Amino acid sequence: MKLSIIIPAYNEEEHLADCLSSFVSQTLLPDELIIADDNSTDDTFLIAQEFSEKYSWIKVYKNNTESLHMPGSKVINNFYFGLSHSEGNYDLLGKFDADLLLPPNYFDEIKNYFQKFPNLGMCAGNVYVQNENLEWVHEKISDKEHIRGPVKLYSAECFKKIGGLKASIGWDTVDELLAKYYGFRTLTIPSLKVKHLRPTGKSYNSKSRKIQGEALYRMRYGFKLAFLSALKMSVNYKDPKILQEYMSGYFKAEKQKQPFLVSEEEGRFIRKFRWKNIRKKLF
Repeated sequence: MKLSIIIPAYNEEEHLADCLSSFVSQTLLPDELIIADDNSTDDTFLIAQEFSEKYSWIKVYKNNTESLHMPGSKVINNFYFGLSHSEGNYDLLGKFDADLLLPPNYFDEIKNYFQKFPNLGMCAGNVYVQNENLEWVHEKISDKEHIRGPVKLYSAECFKKIGGLKASIGWDTVDELLAKYYGFRTLTIPSLKVKHLRPTGKSYNSKSRKIQGEALYRMRYGFKLAFLSALKMSVNYKDPKILQEYMSGYFKAEKQKQPFLVSEEEGRFIRKFRWKNIRKKLF
């Protein structure tokens, strides 16, 4: 199995060296690792370049884009910039963040699961962050069964079938739901604990959260599911403003009739799947 990894990176000098060190320490090395530097203003490119000079399978490319931060879409556009430099012919494709520490057996273990289950479309470990006591705890932004955006690994067949990644915030929810829609199995491996050095959403502001709300509309969640999703985030972060900001974005998208990310049939599947999981947790 040929393994290709893309890391979209922007101003990641604080954590990139540690992150890449965890990649080069793997018991199973990727066949190629591409760092797509999104026109960073710090030493991200230089750090990545140092690793590329030491390891032939690591490549770094600078994407000369505007510095405007757009959650979701900018990361995915940069991911595709990196993917355009791939040698191709991969069996497994990964989209990883630049602020992670992987356990040394990460790719070795996941490769075994892809070989064990022919219909496995997506697989990853669980993401952990440090709490106030400097203990590594599961990042409660989502359930442990959800394959998180920082650590996505796809089979080539699944990636193609779902139409790749949507250039929108919420892409890492859409892709997993579409994988299930097309009959692929998705799997998280609890024993593979990935350390996330910068918690998700730490830099999110009011504008970002409103865009999150817009994504809930574009994923065809409907009002009730969107409200429950926003409420969950608000409770998790202990911030009542999150609920208001999410729903403000949702209603804006609805009023503007923004284009959906999924078809009507895919939307029906997504809503049915979400409600099924909610009922399972309640009863």
